[in-house]
Amino acid sequence: MLITEAFYAFGEYNLEKIGIIDLGSNSARLVIVNLFADGYFMVVDELKESVRLGQDMERDGFLKPQRVAETIKTLKMFRKLCDASGVSRIIAVATAAVRRAKNQRSFLDEIQANCGIKIRVLTAEEEAVYVYRGVINTMDIPKGLVLEIGGGSTKIVYYNRRNILNYVTLPFGAVTLSALFADDGLKPEEQTKKIEEFFTEQLKKVEWINDVDPEVQMIGVGGSFRNLFKISKMVHKYPLDTVHNYTMCVEDFLPVYDMIKVLDLDKKKKIKGLSAERADILPAALAIIKSFVEFFNFDRFTLSGAGLREGIMFNQALPVTEEKPISDVLNYSLTTLVKYYDCDEKHVEHVVNLSIQLFKQLRVLHKFPRQYLRVLKVAATLHDCGMRIKYYNHQRHSCYMILNSTLYGVSHRDIVLAAFTACCHKKEDINAYDWTRYRDVLHEDDIEIVKRLGVMLRIAESLDRSMSGSVKSINCDILGDSVIMKTEVDGDASLEIRDAMAAGAEFRKSFHKNLEIL
Repeated sequence: MLITEAFYAFGEYNLEKIGIIDLGSNSARLVIVNLFADGYFMVVDELKESVRLGQDMERDGFLKPQRVAETIKTLKMFRKLCDASGVSRIIAVATAAVRRAKNQRSFLDEIQANCGIKIRVLTAEEEAVYVYRGVINTMDIPKGLVLEIGGGSTKIVYYNRRNILNYVTLPFGAVTLSALFADDGLKPEEQTKKIEEFFTEQLKKVEWINDVDPEVQMIGVGGSFRNLFKISKMVHKYPLDTVHNYTMCVEDFLPVYDMIKVLDLDKKKKIKGLSAERADILPAALAIIKSFVEFFNFDRFTLSGAGLREGIMFNQALPVTEEKPISDVLNYSLTTLVKYYDCDEKHVEHVVNLSIQLFKQLRVLHKFPRQYLRVLKVAATLHDCGMRIKYYNHQRHSCYMILNSTLYGVSHRDIVLAAFTACCHKKEDINAYDWTRYRDVLHEDDIEIVKRLGVMLRIAESLDRSMSGSVKSINCDILGDSVIMKTEVDGDASLEIRDAMAAGAEFRKSFHKNLEIL
């Protein structure tokens, strides 16, 4: 099947195309989302403009005419893209700046009249809950403290066991703090020091803040954290482009902060990875982060690429998430990709089951802890996704697609391991991509782990070579220098057994045992 045919086939399950507009104090964002059957969705387009709606509001509480005009111009552009893309419904929300504006009503009426877009102003509670839903449905962190830095507000959400325990919305963000502490008489680093001190004092006023479990993990959300990732990626030559689930040590954050806070605006704009429209407000955001990590004594934090907009997406695609978050984040994410890439779902399920059986029955040989079962499951689920590009050498395309797909609930290291494991499912093709490029993500012995997982996946896939499910289960006996795999079959499985036996040489090299399949 050609790739275009695959996407058209998936389009048959397309229930609706929606647009989500997030009108913040600093920027306006549009994401266009395909909603599919059974509660799945995929982002298919995005547009972002820096409108600085909250700029200069602190003087009198009014949205300024220039900022209003710029916002309406941007929303007209969003509307045009939605109409051209076949969007059937636009969900538009506004946050802190509009929530506090004294001219809110006239502003919303003007947008309705000029753009045909009805905007709902979120309460502070609704905004915090949407951010939480975006995080909890995409991350496998059981106990978290979410810090979301916006242009006009800062949200802190504390959760445990997938339930919100407390939250607070502080009425200032990167834009408002930059304006509040703008003083020509102060050096840039003196301004950020004042912001640190101010934010720390505000934290002390939050009633529940001292009740936070010291074992909690910090999660960063928002554009400033995304820019921080881009800078860190440039500095450390990080091999992945994925913000979501990127973990940053505070000892790596502090040099970046120290470098940026002393620069004037022109020099900040020249920093690779830093968007020019955020250069003037990033020091304030980094000062908030500095204060936050010191207050709670965090030594690291994890970045979330999902927040408010994703919270809305989940609620639209899967309304049950309004009451209860997704129980298995990784499985939901994998199923979305299987459907999107038009993989054979029955074949995928069968290969995953056989892979799990092999992992468990060969544990006495490989001695891998349970965490590697997750790696094998990701690789087994997406081992054939590369066929959407081309059948020949599709294991290499699968490797690339796993490295670059949106995968939730799994660490960057596990994504890399799964990608290279999938790259071995036709033959040991681990050098198809530059393994050494990922040395900062991987451990020294990971190459041998991948080879063992890869040969298990190859055998599992071979045992469903005809995609008929004829091999129902496997029972492995380890006798001397041999592993004897006894298959329970339904019908003729000669093709499957012959194909699996072709992996004998690689099996012997990885496990130091001869392979027999009956």
